[in-house]
Amino acid sequence: MGLFTGRLEAGPRALGHRSILASPLDPGVVDRLNATVKYREPFRPFAPVVLADKAADYFSLRQSSPFMSMAAPVTDLARQLVPSIVHTNGTARVQTVDAEQNPLLAEVLTEFAAITGVPVLINTSLNIKGKPICGTPEMALECLTESGIDALLLDGRWVTR
Repeated sequence: MGLFTGRLEAGPRALGHRSILASPLDPGVVDRLNATVKYREPFRPFAPVVLADKAADYFSLRQSSPFMSMAAPVTDLARQLVPSIVHTNGTARVQTVDAEQNPLLAEVLTEFAAITGVPVLINTSLNIKGKPICGTPEMALECLTESGIDALLLDGRWVTR
């Protein structure tokens, strides 16, 4: 699912306003993202986003990580439940989220956790390899139609393939 909400984020990471979110519980998710959107090497993991109050269950963090700017060791629970976000060295470049920081993304994570028991999603930038992060609704729609993304939340409206 793609997210195009609010203002464009500055910097090298998608932090929930221009993101592709995917279930890390699906064993084929990395292959699918690589085959239809990112075209990356299969050994490169995707970064996780996690509810801040559940982060310690999955990551050895000493502080919050709202900007996905640090790699942290993963816990045994993360290795077991969400191996698609674990790098070969046992770390993940994690983003922590709470309702104050990003209400929509926190709500999505909360609902995903209610359904699956896991408050972690893959979060990668809303773009196809070689193209910039989607800065306009037109770019987001183009990304949807030219990639393997199933659906796009475009400023509060669902668009599907």
